[in-house]
Amino acid sequence: MLRAPPQASLDNTVALMRAAGEPTRMRVLALLSASDLTVKDLTAILGQSQPRISRHLKLLADAALVTRSTEGAFAYYRLAEGADGRRPADDLLALLDRHDPTLTRDEARRSAIRRANAEAAADYFARNAPLWDKIGSLHAPDEAVEAVILDAFGPHGAQNLLDIGTGTGRMLRLLSPHAKRLLGVDSSASMLSVARANLDAAGIRNARLAQEDIHALSLPTDGFDAITIHQVLHFLDDPARAIAEAARTLAPGGRLIVVDFAPHTLEALRLEAHHRRLGISPAEMDGWLTAAGLHSEATKNVNGGADTLTVTVWLARDPRLVTDDIRLPEGAFA
Repeated sequence: MLRAPPQASLDNTVALMRAAGEPTRMRVLALLSASDLTVKDLTAILGQSQPRISRHLKLLADAALVTRSTEGAFAYYRLAEGADGRRPADDLLALLDRHDPTLTRDEARRSAIRRANAEAAADYFARNAPLWDKIGSLHAPDEAVEAVILDAFGPHGAQNLLDIGTGTGRMLRLLSPHAKRLLGVDSSASMLSVARANLDAAGIRNARLAQEDIHALSLPTDGFDAITIHQVLHFLDDPARAIAEAARTLAPGGRLIVVDFAPHTLEALRLEAHHRRLGISPAEMDGWLTAAGLHSEATKNVNGGADTLTVTVWLARDPRLVTDDIRLPEGAFA
């Protein structure tokens, strides 16, 4: 039985059904239920012109069934989520027979595009892999660092997790089993393409991606009960500003986990990998956290051996009392 979104008026419910009540638009919703897609993707899958697809998407967006986010030269569309995490389109899609020949043909074409996108992402990754592998060999093993991150994350998980500077989406893949919804943001459209391919390959459906300036996030205040910043701050001219932005989006009682290098002397990383800082000292981090209004709860160093860089994991918390359930404001994933 079709269920209206909570507290939806009769007029809004009818408008939602009218917006979706057309074959192409239902096909679009079915495709977006599996992955985010661009207008170019949808024109290739559906065999329709760009203006026609754009018109369908506008009608779906006006009815709050889909949302749009820009990444570089592309705009990605996804199913819209309400404040409670429900996607209104899911109730409509539940009525469909997914074995319908038209839908199975659409899915086959979507899979072909997914493979092409994955190949393009793999090519970007391969071109940069030598440098990343070199950096990876210099610090404590990822597995050891990630064990500390999971320990800091705690056993209760999160409702809404934000990963700032998501890169290849490694933190999203690590923490997706422990959070209801995840959002990864990055300033690089190329890195987001890699992350998107990785999430798709891992079958992760509770994570979304968006291109953002991490110094000025267009995200709601108090919107996330957990935030991660993994190996990002050493690239920044103004890490304090990034910490302040993270604190702004952190809900009362929420946790911030920061992972970065302890102070070191490898100038080659500044020259070859564009590191702006050769590690971060405890005093620097404590100053940034305090200035942002956060309370530092724990710090742990992870060292892989005498010839490797030490990685530090900081756990901080918003000291405000939790007075209600943390709910992500509507449109936060737009």
